[in-house]
Amino acid sequence: MKSKPHALTLYGRVYCSLCQHMLQHLQAAIEQGLVSVQFVDVDEDEDLIARYDELVPVLVDDAGEELCHWHFDDAAFSAYLARMG
Repeated sequence: MKSKPHALTLYGRVYCSLCQHMLQHLQAAIEQGLVSVQFVDVDEDEDLIARYDELVPVLVDDAGEELCHWHFDDAAFSAYLARMG
């Protein structure tokens, strides 16, 4: 039985090239069913702007742990997948 993909959230901006680049890095893991990614536009919420404004893109797991920001971190993402099994 295939396990459920790990839910991740990518906080970013629609017009942000770094955000799109990070999403592209995640694409293979999404296609393999390892993760699901919800994109959240920080500009839609004042609290998110206050929290993530200059850090976007920010990738977090379902517990709210930041995996990486600004640029995709292959080592951190691989370590996350290893921890999660």
